[in-house]
Amino acid sequence: MLLDAGANVNAQGGHYGNALQAVSDGGYETVVRMLLDTGADVNAQGGEYGNALQAASWNGHEEVVQMLLDQGADVHAQGGEYGNALQVALLRGHTAGGADTAGQRGY
Repeated sequence: MLLDAGANVNAQGGHYGNALQAVSDGGYETVVRMLLDTGADVNAQGGEYGNALQAASWNGHEEVVQMLLDQGADVHAQGGEYGNALQVALLRGHTAGGADTAGQRGY
């Protein structure tokens, strides 16, 4: 409803920095897909995690990590409090999922 009313899918601000980062942190695959299909910037920076890939990696949301990578998320992006997505995944003990996915892509 908000997007239909013209809400900016890439608006910045708040704890998460943007909507894509917030739903990536929560692991909400359907909403992540909807935001990406609506034009959300997969590499937008801001908020605690730095970007959506770091947010998804924080909680080990493997499907969301894969979706973001498939949309061109930059695994080398630095930002937020935790460095980059690989550092976040390893910090949280997620040796599967985010860390493995980045490793399989040669990062």
